[in-house]
Amino acid sequence: MAEEIINRIANSKLKTFDLEELYPKGERVLFDIKDWLFQELILKERDFRVFVKNHDWSQYKNAFVAITCSADAIIPSWAYMLVASEATVFANKVVIGNLETLETAIYQELLSFLDYSEFVDAPVIIKGCADKPIPNSAYAFLIEKLQPIAKSIMFGEACSTVPLYKSRK
Repeated sequence: MAEEIINRIANSKLKTFDLEELYPKGERVLFDIKDWLFQELILKERDFRVFVKNHDWSQYKNAFVAITCSADAIIPSWAYMLVASEATVFANKVVIGNLETLETAIYQELLSFLDYSEFVDAPVIIKGCADKPIPNSAYAFLIEKLQPIAKSIMFGEACSTVPLYKSRK
């Protein structure tokens, strides 16, 4: 008679943390102000303010917006702040930087407010494969939260993990 196959992973105390499960829905928008510059090089305050005033900001409703300037131009801080002040009215999140900066800010905020009590004294696997753009910094934020409380931390999938941390308790 054949022995019963036992799924030891399913029966273990391993806790899996999947950053992709936290990924908030909403369009990611890279807002480039270079098109509002004179010859994509010089910011003329009066013209810039007209562009900001006349722009349809409602199109960013529930979006996540990264404000940047891809032109090699010197942009005063107030210009980014002016754009951010309008986009913030509609967007879920606004940052000054690129899309990776945006995802980093999103994850830093998300990971700050989670309840980590289920991971106390537990072996934890941080899931490695993701279809969403999870920034590397999100993994560092997560390690910062888990390391003081977890028994051990591994990275990857349950079938093949890389050990990262083991408690010395």
